[in-house]
Amino acid sequence: MRPSMATGSAQLDATATPPRLRVAGDWTLAHYATLERAVDALKRRLDPHTPIDLSALGALDTAGAALLSGLLGATRLSDLATDDPTLPAAQRALLQTVGKAMASYVEPKTKRRHNTVTELLARIGAAMENVWRQQVQLLGFIGLTLQTLAQTIWRPRRWRVTSLVSHVEQTGLDAVPIVMLLTFMVGAVVAFLGSTVLADFGATIYTVDLVAFSFLREFAVLLTAILMAGRTASAFTAQIGSMKANEEIDAIRALGLDPMELLVLPRVLAMLASLPMLTFLAMIAGLIGGGLVCAAVLDIPPVMFINLVKSDIGVRHFLVGIAKAPVFAFLIAVIGCLEGFKVSGSAESVGEHTTSSVVQSIFVVILIDALAALFYMEMGW
Repeated sequence: MRPSMATGSAQLDATATPPRLRVAGDWTLAHYATLERAVDALKRRLDPHTPIDLSALGALDTAGAALLSGLLGATRLSDLATDDPTLPAAQRALLQTVGKAMASYVEPKTKRRHNTVTELLARIGAAMENVWRQQVQLLGFIGLTLQTLAQTIWRPRRWRVTSLVSHVEQTGLDAVPIVMLLTFMVGAVVAFLGSTVLADFGATIYTVDLVAFSFLREFAVLLTAILMAGRTASAFTAQIGSMKANEEIDAIRALGLDPMELLVLPRVLAMLASLPMLTFLAMIAGLIGGGLVCAAVLDIPPVMFINLVKSDIGVRHFLVGIAKAPVFAFLIAVIGCLEGFKVSGSAESVGEHTTSSVVQSIFVVILIDALAALFYMEMGW
């Protein structure tokens, strides 16, 4: 047994020739505070070449070895542990390990503090880079979807008819009540506001044209697409994201199946079939809502309402509105599926990407609708 004291000590013996540092007692965590003060006081007086006497060293742990490393230096501590025959093998190994670790330790660089303007510009730049990366990924995923569709459409045996019909029911039929109810109420509100404003000019009869024109060209398809973005895109992301988190997609690939063909195509085709039909029903519901308000407030009977729509509103307005539905459907479905594949494997990631899919879908729908409106206006359609 090595001699042991209640508290370790380090004393510089000036009477010896040459002067030497005597380390004694227990250098353990229990005496860390006392030993640290002694090391701080002795470090300034210690010469790098002063001999070290460790013969009286008692118990030693990692905390004590770290203090000895701070007192003697990591390199000298490792050399001393290697050359001193008085140390037990366990202490020698501990001192060598701590010495090597402290020798390779590098102080972490402190971050420089930036001013508010620099941090703001950095965050804006990071956000723009993230948006650009998302758009590149979206374009690549659109290309992959079209490629898979082109490879599958000529092979009827690879069609997933059951999955397609199931998704048409979920995305289309189940959404009919909410879509028709919303567009019916919006049609009534548009008719009421239009009649209120046009009454000041004695032109309340044009409320019929306002309702029909706005719903056939814009409101029906836009409201339906926004509803589908919040209802269906989020569902696609959650479904595929949960499969990704449970490693089911990896299992699909391990079975030799293509996740694009199995998961993405049925959802995309179901949206392409459902959204135009829902848009048509939304147009009818909006016209019914506007017609009821016209009949109740403006004394315009339903027969007169229908005749005014037939005479004043051309079929081209209906075609302009319905033509945007497939484009919106494709983008909503693709964004929802892409965000599902981005899920990393946790429940938090599923929630983040579900929110992202809804936000991206609504933003893209409104952006494309605005660009289409400008295009139609310039073309005189």
